[in-house]
Amino acid sequence: MIPATFEYVRAASVEEAVRALASAGEDAKVLAGGQSLMPLLRLRLAYPDALVDLDRVAELREIREDGDHLVIGSMATHHQVMRDPLVRRHAPLIAQATATVADPAVRHRGTFGGSLAHADPAGDLPAVALALDAVFLVRSRRGEREIPAADFFVDWMTTAMEPDEIMTGVRVPRLGEGWGFHYEKFHRTAQAWAIVGVACAVRRERGAIEDVRVALTNMGPTPVRATAVERFAGGRSVSDDMFRAASERAAEGTGAPTDLHGSGEYREHLAKVLTARALRAAAAT
Repeated sequence: MIPATFEYVRAASVEEAVRALASAGEDAKVLAGGQSLMPLLRLRLAYPDALVDLDRVAELREIREDGDHLVIGSMATHHQVMRDPLVRRHAPLIAQATATVADPAVRHRGTFGGSLAHADPAGDLPAVALALDAVFLVRSRRGEREIPAADFFVDWMTTAMEPDEIMTGVRVPRLGEGWGFHYEKFHRTAQAWAIVGVACAVRRERGAIEDVRVALTNMGPTPVRATAVERFAGGRSVSDDMFRAASERAAEGTGAPTDLHGSGEYREHLAKVLTARALRAAAAT
């Protein structure tokens, strides 16, 4: 199909993009890598009055250290993120999960911020951002504000961003020594969305779990923190029995969907199996 007619603005700076978005009104869309938006335009599932393209805004591709945090520009491509030495050193969970996104062609074009702003519950990166307590940096003509990951994902493909706001970057804590990370994902084909995924960060000390963070992909309309797993595993000695017992609590408080790819009960089973694997792998790192 052919997309509906729209006004096209190719911004050269964040300020220009913000002005264009504010002028276009609520029926405008931001174009980042386009890997999610372009299919929607072709099928006329999205028909904005205006499209603001960020491809030429070079400052949004920067990845840099900021004190105890790492800031990843929203327009950094998946390929750039997964290979960046700062990301691999200070946020290896992001590098691991990004390497599982779609295929090389998509990873070379798709963007870190675009995937997060799309907020598909089957996407890999939203759960990772939630597990790492990331903070989203967004800007409008009113200025810049910060949105914690716990507040950013509101509903299915819906975020806390206002229509006139652009995501400029994501601030991720540098967790430091003693942490292990793992992203475990189950999908039917290499390019497919996750049926269920588990993002896990574990800090060990003297054979026990001192801190643990677990977030689930595609177990509800938004990414979900597996708080029951975190409460159970925290402070306990590392063992296969503990991992299995903790993972039995993975589906508590979730709303696993039923669709063509599997029932809610199937996803609950997968969440338990994958959580045990993710905990074991993260604790062994």
